[in-house]
Amino acid sequence: MVTYLAVKYVHVAAVAISLALFFLRGVWMMRGSPLLARRWVRVVPHVNDTVLLAAGVWLAVLLRQVPGISPWITAKLVGLVLYIALGMLALRFLRSRGGRIAAWLGALVVFGYIVGVAFTKSPVL
Repeated sequence: MVTYLAVKYVHVAAVAISLALFFLRGVWMMRGSPLLARRWVRVVPHVNDTVLLAAGVWLAVLLRQVPGISPWITAKLVGLVLYIALGMLALRFLRSRGGRIAAWLGALVVFGYIVGVAFTKSPVL
């Protein structure tokens, strides 16, 4: 039980950090801030998201939840892929400001869905 709680707290902390960094990067993107080009801004979110994913996989193993069998885990993984795709569009690939903002807002909505699924353990909110 101690291991589960420790991993869960690491996962939840990484979720909060991930959201904060993504939100901040989106605000900087909208403002055209040169801070987006800083090395730490390009590295730290990826390190944190690696910790987040590793802790999530570890929790799934501890809880014996299997994607494809556990609907809520499957929903979180599908949401994660969509969140990553929208985030990449918002922060890297789209050139129009409006498109980038729309993708960023979409990614935030998907992030909220993923968190909602985590709380309810149901893919239907």
